[in-house]
Amino acid sequence: MATHTVSAPAARRGRRPADQHTAVTGRRWWSELGWRYVVAGLAIVYAGFPILYVISASFASGGTLTGSNQLFGTITGDNYAALNDTRFWSWVSNTLVIATVTALGTVLMGAAAAYAFSRFRFTGRRVGLTTLLVIQMFPQLLAFVAVFLLLLALGDVVPALGLNSRLALIMVYLGGALGVNTFLMYGFFNTVPKELDEAAKIDGATHAQVYWTIILRLVSPILAVVGLLSFISSFSDFLLAKLILQSEENWTLAVGLYQWVADRLSANWGLFAAGAVISAVPVVLLFIFLQKYIVGGLTAGSVKG
Repeated sequence: MATHTVSAPAARRGRRPADQHTAVTGRRWWSELGWRYVVAGLAIVYAGFPILYVISASFASGGTLTGSNQLFGTITGDNYAALNDTRFWSWVSNTLVIATVTALGTVLMGAAAAYAFSRFRFTGRRVGLTTLLVIQMFPQLLAFVAVFLLLLALGDVVPALGLNSRLALIMVYLGGALGVNTFLMYGFFNTVPKELDEAAKIDGATHAQVYWTIILRLVSPILAVVGLLSFISSFSDFLLAKLILQSEENWTLAVGLYQWVADRLSANWGLFAAGAVISAVPVVLLFIFLQKYIVGGLTAGSVKG
């Protein structure tokens, strides 16, 4: 008949070996993994509470935040219905057009410049890369006065590119983002094996065919990241849009929503919260759509070793 013995230390502590092993395992799990769940939970609460508060304020009655201290204490759609009596949807249209065109232009221009710097060897290549690196160190805010004076003078010659022009705002966005995005894409393009280019050229492909049909497909993750960042940046920008767009019908969402709460005596926070909730939807949908490209592999399956 088999007998089980209990070690003296375990017996003195009143624990069986299995209980001791479970305690050690629990402490190890907490030290290696458990505390991370606590930190993640606190981070989710910290990031999610402002979102819940804004959503609650958008459904609250009245135009102040005092009635939103209790989350979802009152639920009404008056704030959303009131948006139809404003220029809100015109601002949404302006913002989507500006952000979409800026994102597409940034991706196309940045990818073309990055491909040229990565694949071609020409005079001034190193100087151009260094210049891009230096330019991206200075924030675009430093050029506010220069941009304003430039558009003011340019509007006398080409009104479509002067102040109060959405096209002019797009051009400013494209110029400001070209340097940093080109340098970002350049490093990504360098990771694509040049043997793919050479193999395609042997088969008779031109530089344009290599670029459009091979390279761009392999660098789709960085294109998605740059497009998403460019869209979000121009979608939420306030300073440049406020500087250039002067008439109410040309305002973007950031400028228009700010005007509703700029005057504290007549601030309508309920209307502002409703507009903020709706304006967040395009960004969330775009992020969900591009997520598979962002997390996708770079050249998975393109080269067999």
